[in-house]
Amino acid sequence: MKKGVSIIMGSKSDLPVMQKAENILKEFVVPCEIRALSAHRTPDLVREYAAGLGERGMGIVIAAAGMAAHLPGVVAGLTTAPVIGVPIESAGLGGLDALLSIVQMPPGIPVATVTVGGAKNAALLAVAMLAVADDQLADKLEEYRTTMRTAVQNADAELCKPAKGA
Repeated sequence: MKKGVSIIMGSKSDLPVMQKAENILKEFVVPCEIRALSAHRTPDLVREYAAGLGERGMGIVIAAAGMAAHLPGVVAGLTTAPVIGVPIESAGLGGLDALLSIVQMPPGIPVATVTVGGAKNAALLAVAMLAVADDQLADKLEEYRTTMRTAVQNADAELCKPAKGA
């Protein structure tokens, strides 16, 4: 069975950011599930959810959190599946608080971390992790990057055109 990616967030208010991850996973035809679970308000549900990741075929977790940002670290402590943390921007500190909370994990419980609001990159990192053992997925990822490279080259070529009348 093809491994999937679990997307979890501390609050449904994070959904507009995290749908970017879901969209990338769907583009690569990677199975995924998306949930709103709070490390603080529903700790028992988080524990139960993390315990069942393997049974549901989820091999990687993308966990988003703002402010105190405990969800990625808590999930990493409850599973051996790789966890990618997505700090969510908050009004008070602009997401720096979440970024630092996710990045500063104690030795032995790592959480890969992307930029504030970086759900798209979190999904691409998950795809790259899964592609290590999936040649078809690796080919799709290479094609995706080729398309990006071509778009940049085309934009550059457009900028390099001499101005009319010059």
